[in-house]
Amino acid sequence: MTLKFSKNSQSLSLRRNFSWTFAGNLIYAGCQWGMLVLLAKLGTPEMVGRFTLGLAVTAPIILFSNLNLRAVQVTDAKQQYSFGDYLALRLITTVLAVAVISGLGFVGGYNTETLLVILLIGLAKGIESISDIFYGLLQQHEQMDRVAKSMILKGLLSLIALGIGVHLTGSVVWGTVALVATWVFVLLSYDLNSSKLITRITQLQADSSWTPEKQSLKLSLRWDFATLMKLSRVGLPLGVVMMLISLNSNIPRYFIEQSLGQKELGIFAAIAYLQVAGTTVVLALGQSASPRLAKYYASGESLAFRNLLLKLVAIGFVMGVGGVLFAVVGGKQILTLLYQAEYAKHTGLFIWLMVAAGIGYVASFLGFGMTAAQYYRTQLPLFTVVTGAIAISSIHLIQPYKLQGTGIVFVIGAIVQLVGSLAIVIHALNKLNKSSKRIEKI
Repeated sequence: MTLKFSKNSQSLSLRRNFSWTFAGNLIYAGCQWGMLVLLAKLGTPEMVGRFTLGLAVTAPIILFSNLNLRAVQVTDAKQQYSFGDYLALRLITTVLAVAVISGLGFVGGYNTETLLVILLIGLAKGIESISDIFYGLLQQHEQMDRVAKSMILKGLLSLIALGIGVHLTGSVVWGTVALVATWVFVLLSYDLNSSKLITRITQLQADSSWTPEKQSLKLSLRWDFATLMKLSRVGLPLGVVMMLISLNSNIPRYFIEQSLGQKELGIFAAIAYLQVAGTTVVLALGQSASPRLAKYYASGESLAFRNLLLKLVAIGFVMGVGGVLFAVVGGKQILTLLYQAEYAKHTGLFIWLMVAAGIGYVASFLGFGMTAAQYYRTQLPLFTVVTGAIAISSIHLIQPYKLQGTGIVFVIGAIVQLVGSLAIVIHALNKLNKSSKRIEKI
């Protein structure tokens, strides 16, 4: 796949970046949800539950190993580390993560099909982690259109590949094999070339005498041990935070699988994925605004930082209210139309999940603000508390109240996250204001 470039390529505006990011995330998330719909239509709730369990087992490990390097990369406004540093560290941690997932799978006592699904999803997520670093390079240069095109391509091909695999074999294992092959193809054919392109553009703009014939570009790895250790220490708190965030959504799934079975887990996962539309908007806006928020905070522009963050929070609040009304008014009909009548029996769960999602949208935008201000370590105790609240709630609510109790668990977790995130952002703004006043006096 050949990509073209010119000297006039520039960073996109915030509006265009959001538009592309929204489109990319929406289509990709829609395709991810489409996979669950296909499994529900072509297979059984148990098959959906098996696929969901694979995601639940692998996600915390992969997210921890990622060290959220993309967020560090994007908010590295002073260019302290090179792309080669980020890529080298991501390769190391991804190999370790896939090894850990394999070990856990073999000692977990799963049946053969479930074990294979876990191993294959772990491999697929490892490949996705490599793409994520290339996305970070593009996002850092505010070229979200290229990220979006990659996500759209990967999402559509994944949906087709999984559907064909399951339809032809009747097995989620072969569907997942097709998924892995698709993600490898997109990484090698599009993500790598797109990142080379943006690096050429950067070099071209920095050196007016540069020509394609003179270029000796290599997206080379940097194996500097001291630098990689330093970068690891920067990303470690965020890696733990991302693992905790993943556990926050997956701990209830573990309880459902153990207490209620894979069938109930499949029903829960299908309903829970209907939050995807709102989450897509939040991610698109947050990712598009992150570089700008980081620049505002790093340059001491407290008013600009606060105003942009307030706009994001207001959008999150409106989205949350709309989502709850959507579930209350048409929940039963929506679940019947999208899945089967069996899923529509759990409208109460749908409403509770949308309440949790609405609170989570606001908390997530505040999270982007914390990361842009480089409050990495402070997030660790916050999400530790959130994880504890979810675990304790799961123990007391899921078995007696079944799936509806799970919805209440997510509401409790979202409230704790919102309160803690707000406190940290207020502290960051106060610190920035004091710093600005000291500079003005000087």
